[in-house]
Amino acid sequence: MGYLNSVLSSSSQVHADDGPVSGGGLSQNGKFSYGYASSPGKRSSMEDFYETRIDGVHGQIVGLFGVFDGHGGARAAEYVKQNLFSNLIRHPKFISDTPAAIADAYNQTDSEFLKSENGQNRDAGSTASTAILVGDRLLVANVGDSRAVICRGGNAIAVSRDHKPDQSDERQRIEDAGGFVMWAGTWRVGGVLAVSRAFGDRLLKQYVVADPEIQEEKVDSSLEFLILASDGLWDVVSNEEAVGMVKAIEDPEEGAKRLMTEAYQRGSADNITCVVVRFFSDQTGAVGSSSNIIPMDHGIMPDRVSSDPST
Repeated sequence: MGYLNSVLSSSSQVHADDGPVSGGGLSQNGKFSYGYASSPGKRSSMEDFYETRIDGVHGQIVGLFGVFDGHGGARAAEYVKQNLFSNLIRHPKFISDTPAAIADAYNQTDSEFLKSENGQNRDAGSTASTAILVGDRLLVANVGDSRAVICRGGNAIAVSRDHKPDQSDERQRIEDAGGFVMWAGTWRVGGVLAVSRAFGDRLLKQYVVADPEIQEEKVDSSLEFLILASDGLWDVVSNEEAVGMVKAIEDPEEGAKRLMTEAYQRGSADNITCVVVRFFSDQTGAVGSSSNIIPMDHGIMPDRVSSDPST
């Protein structure tokens, strides 16, 4: 299908001793750099996954970034991390009709995960917030409440919508399918699930779809950086605050670590995963002459972040 047999570079997710990890890298064409930071936070288990991947498709350097927040265990989030982008770059319309390819890849991955779940006695699901860089196009897609925010011209702009059951259109869709939304500490589908779109969740699949909402942005000199993060960040940090924290930090890995640390300090009760992608309008001055930096994972213990999930 025109894609390279071997991924040019990608993250390798490891949570050593359940402590925080971070890493980052630079695209081979020098057009963007990226960093990530991920921590179980105050939780005893880790259900967040991330992917930062650079691949070659039909001769183009393509960036693929994702944050996947599992519920009911880590199975769904891990499966989506391992399969979504591979399904996407194999799609015959990946270059010619990228939004259609993204929508198909989301639903294909969901369907295949559900088939793999036969015999499981516990339901599992996952959100996804993904960003695909193809040339001067940035395509953001999501299901659930992991969120994507860009900084354009110094301003914070949400480029995804959290899928919550109490949103009027989401509630209507669920009810039209024969489901219901009720209050159980928060608004939940069937009184169970606090997001209205997700991968997996086979017992609620009739109502909890994996159809992504997709937004396209032009990569130009006004686009500074992108933040993808699980709700472990967004529960305690606003879009504007997150952009303000990252703006002055040129290294995207350090920016991601800053967000993760701040969320923990503010009392986030969830796993925390952040990905930052920084764009260069001047591809020579900002990134130097290096054309291939191998991304690395680093086990990190940021200042004031405890590895003990009970603290």
